Amino acid sequence: MPANDTPSGRNEAISRIRLTLIEKKMTQAELADAADCHEKTIQNLLAGRTVRDQTLFDVCMVLGLDFDEIKLAWSGGPPPGHPPRDEPGQAAATTEIAPVYMGAYTRAAVDHYIGHYLTIRPAFTVPGMIIAYRTDITWDASWPSLLFEERNRPDAPFSHRGRLHIPPSSSFIHLVSLTKGAMRMIVVSQLDQTNMMRGLITTLAKSDAMIAPVSAPIIYRRLDDPDGTTYGEVTPDNPAFAEYDETIREAIAKGYCNVVKP
Repeated sequence: MPANDTPSGRNEAISRIRLTLIEKKMTQAELADAADCHEKTIQNLLAGRTVRDQTLFDVCMVLGLDFDEIKLAWSGGPPPGHPPRDEPGQAAATTEIAPVYMGAYTRAAVDHYIGHYLTIRPAFTVPGMIIAYRTDITWDASWPSLLFEERNRPDAPFSHRGRLHIPPSSSFIHLVSLTKGAMRMIVVSQLDQTNMMRGLITTLAKSDAMIAPVSAPIIYRRLDDPDGTTYGEVTPDNPAFAEYDETIREAIAKGYCNVVKP
């Protein structure tokens, strides 16, 4: 469709998408990667050319836009912000779906993850010590997805905040934090009947005078009483050490986290 023949509603939708790209400081290439399509497809979309509804949906999910509004405008209906509503709140339901690159999970499907978790792992640099802190998982309506945030860490300035990526056909989930190009990845089993998730953390840690990659077992256990739990640098003389140590060793023994040696 020639640019001058583009319906006014479609132009409004394109303007909304372009503005959101600027606000989120995303490039067309990054949007294409996040929406799982070719960059040329994004270029066609922004030029007002016909694209699949699935592509438009994926772009809206990545950008946090209301798909029903954008689709209606794209098809020549009222511009974004002025859609007809058959039922109050009908379009809001589309914002309950995470972006495609995060697994396209719905809030209803992952509500059981929301809560407080004891998080334990071996210390990276001190043998025989366990690091324990709290992780809170919530639903972030502004960028539809599960959000995790670490609290009560003994090294508080290094606390992480990130997103849960949940593949639809995997028994493991990913807790990913990304700051200025630096990524930390945690892969754990899905929440089970014992209210636990077990797996590996891969990050960077100081080793002597240098920073080096490191991996370690990590366990999440849902908390009923977050304030009555032991956090910090847990050493063998701490009453909580035996329980934490046994939990980590059991996860390793059951194969939730394996380290391959040459």
